[in-house]
Order: sequence, then structure tokens, then C-alpha cells
Amino acid sequence: MNSNVSVASRYTTLAADLSHEVEIKRSRFITYLYRVSSETDARGHIAALRKQHFDARHHCSAFVLGADRMTQRSSDDGEPAGTAGIPMLEALIKRETTHGTDLSDVLAVCVRYFGGIKLGAGGLVRAYSDSVSQALDAATLVTRQRMLRLAVPAEHSQAARYENDLRAAGYQLGATDWQAEGALLQVAIADEPGAEDEFQRQLATLSSGALHGQLQGHDWVDVPQGGGR
Repeated sequence: MNSNVSVASRYTTLAADLSHEVEIKRSRFITYLYRVSSETDARGHIAALRKQHFDARHHCSAFVLGADRMTQRSSDDGEPAGTAGIPMLEALIKRETTHGTDLSDVLAVCVRYFGGIKLGAGGLVRAYSDSVSQALDAATLVTRQRMLRLAVPAEHSQAARYENDLRAAGYQLGATDWQAEGALLQVAIADEPGAEDEFQRQLATLSSGALHGQLQGHDWVDVPQGGGR
């Protein structure tokens, strides 16, 4: 695994949960994709599906968590070892996105209703891998971006102009905090090397050196694929 992945400032995840079903040699494979934030969250979904599909033969699963993708789990749930969980996990971690192979915070559960025809080890690997891949094909993905939050003090009379200038420069602004002594512009920028310095330079240029952003912290936010400065 890439040694730099632990400092990732963005990754790709699901915009919404979904399910997708395929039939292979009379067996039904129903794949559920969930956006999850923890192992507890993931295992809760798996347990719920076991109750919902109590009459299914198998409830195989795989999930990957975190910006660094260090938490990876899979389960064959009674299928021959290595024929279900691992292929499902590989379908998740090898998925190509806008930013490469960075899909995370995703759980896949494949519920199988056996149709009476054995698929063999190779057939099972293809079935479970393809089921997850087809579900991902139908999914809407979103970039999860770590953003720095800055507050920019400005005079009341100049705040609206600076808001427009910053938006025109491609920055994301939140609701301005109007205070008695002045306005505080709320700005979010990508938490990446050099991004804050670049923002301060832009701000100084826009205001002829009058403004300076005050770092408030950071948040993880969803941004459109390819968006977020």
C-alpha cells in the first residue's frame, strides 16, 4: 500500500445507498451498497440484512473504511474460502474513480439465494465480483474532501464585494457572520500542502493587503466529483 495514503486529504465514497440484483444460473445475487463510517455501522447493516433475508443461503460481505483505507474486512459466510468476500473486497478497493483507486467508507453485502446449480470456485469468484462491480456501475459517487475552515474579518461596507471576489476565484464560502464590529467571512479551502498560503496570497491581492484569514480548524465535506478548491 502507498506509504502516502495515510495523509490522504480526499477519497471517493457513495452519494447514496443502493441495491442491485443479478441472476446467474438460477441463483439470485442481491448486492447492497452502503455508505458507512465505522465497523459497528457496517456490521449493523449486515445483521439487519440477515434478518431481512433470513431465508437466503449466504450473506457475504466486504467493506473498506477511512481516508487511508487501512480498515478492510471481508466474509465468505459459508461459501468456499476466498470465493466471495475477497473478490467483493477487491471490486471495492480496485474500483477506478475520478481520483484513481480511492473508494472508501463503503460496505457491500451480497445476498445469495441458491438456485440449485453449483457454480464452482471460479464461477463464484466471478459472480460475487461482477455483482459488486455492476452495483458500483449504478452508484452515484462523491468526493469526500478534508477542508480547512478560515474566518476572514472584513468591514461591513466591503464584505459583500470580498464575498463575490472570493467566489469568482473559485473558493467555497459559508454564511457570513455579521457582528457589531464587522463581518466574518467563512471560507473553506482544500486541506492540501500550499493551499492555505495560496489563499492568503489571493486574499492579500484582492484586498490590497487589508485582509488575512484566521484558521478555525478543518472538516470533512462532500464535494462534487472534480470540484473543491
